[in-house]
Amino acid sequence: MTPIDRRDFLKATGASLAALTAVGAGASAATLAPSPWKKAFMLGQTTGPILPTFQLLKEAGFDGVELISPNQLDRDEVLKARDKTGLIIHGVSGARHWGDPLSSPDPAVVQRGLAAIRQEFEDVKAYGGTTVLLVPAVVTKDVSYRQAYERSQAQIRTLLPDAEKHGIKIAIEEVWNKFLLSPVEFAKYIDEFQSEWVGAYFDVGNVVEFGYPQEWIRELGKRILKVHVKEYAKPQRFNYLLGEGKEIDWPAVRQAFVDIDYKGWITAEVGMKDLSDVVQRMDGIFGTKD
Repeated sequence: MTPIDRRDFLKATGASLAALTAVGAGASAATLAPSPWKKAFMLGQTTGPILPTFQLLKEAGFDGVELISPNQLDRDEVLKARDKTGLIIHGVSGARHWGDPLSSPDPAVVQRGLAAIRQEFEDVKAYGGTTVLLVPAVVTKDVSYRQAYERSQAQIRTLLPDAEKHGIKIAIEEVWNKFLLSPVEFAKYIDEFQSEWVGAYFDVGNVVEFGYPQEWIRELGKRILKVHVKEYAKPQRFNYLLGEGKEIDWPAVRQAFVDIDYKGWITAEVGMKDLSDVVQRMDGIFGTKD
């Protein structure tokens, strides 16, 4: 890496101060204390080469990465990039759960979805990760809420032996799929599996339209396996920098994670632009600076 010049230094410092200011009056010295959380980046890249991207993420200050699966990446190249950079691949996010949902009335669609998830188990096991992110169902004009609920649970139960065999947990995410619209129902949905291999992948930004993230966090509690963060505010919705949306009470969110004793990955689901700024904002909000 080339030595940082004065202009770059001032830019980085200014971004860091902006991130700290963005968390508001609720922030304290504890925000910068050593934390049990590690920073990761959700990477949408599905074709190679992967090493240059991993190097950018590591140099920006990320501890880990979440990949999309199934993908067109060469597995050996991914593992070499992981080992060379020291970047941890903590999990994968499914690439087919929207196009081939488990709630579909078409058996062929469901079978494609299941096959994709089984590939995700294989990939994340090889990468050394621990979770597969799953959008469990999609409610549409042709698939009712109850059908989505019952069909998705039935299909996920068929995947539990695979999860146990690989030692990989199924992390169900709440998204804008017209499904699992309250923290109480989300918790109930997970509990009904009665399995240690199913938990929640909680996305802070996704629930702001219809709830308060800190409430969801406390309701889900120990069910939360992993966390996604992105900003949310109207009218641009997700198109705000972390800490600048003005609708998420980040100090309250951070405290909620402390209250449930969450220890794990916090993964930024944002664009690739200015990765160092993303890291600094995450440090300012969560105190994830080592």
